[in-house]
Amino acid sequence: MIHPDGVVPVLTFLRDHTNAQFRSMIDLTAVDIPTRQNRFEGSIVSRINELTPVDSAVPVHLAANWYEREVWDMFGVFFANHPDLRRILTDYGFEGHPFRKDFPLSGYVELRYDDEVKRVVAEPVELAQEFRKFDLNTPWEVFPAFREPQQAEPKLEAGDASSEKK
Repeated sequence: MIHPDGVVPVLTFLRDHTNAQFRSMIDLTAVDIPTRQNRFEGSIVSRINELTPVDSAVPVHLAANWYEREVWDMFGVFFANHPDLRRILTDYGFEGHPFRKDFPLSGYVELRYDDEVKRVVAEPVELAQEFRKFDLNTPWEVFPAFREPQQAEPKLEAGDASSEKK
């Protein structure tokens, strides 16, 4: 576990030290765990919250540029001193960060092409039914009669005549 302030020094050490020789960055991503105070986690593990900026790794690895833009766009993790931190996968006017657990599955707006105005229009999402939470049991809990019965093996005591072959 690395403190957010130590990510860039650790990446620099891994790149420059002769025993490590991490010459390239293959990926940089995040995980959203909203039950934690520091809800985001990365591969070189550093737990941060949504208000804590993380120093950009672009000065260490140029490949971090688009990876950090993706993490910013999808999760909302802010990278301080990033040369071009803007959305990369979603539209410029997009609200929210879709890989967060608190982002609604249906989104906030629906996009469609309107023949009358000859352009794409954004409308609020209208659901025929509000979201419901299904707290269902698994089939193994619902149908206990269909479980395979466990066959009890006979317990043999020391000196039991049935355990000795004659």
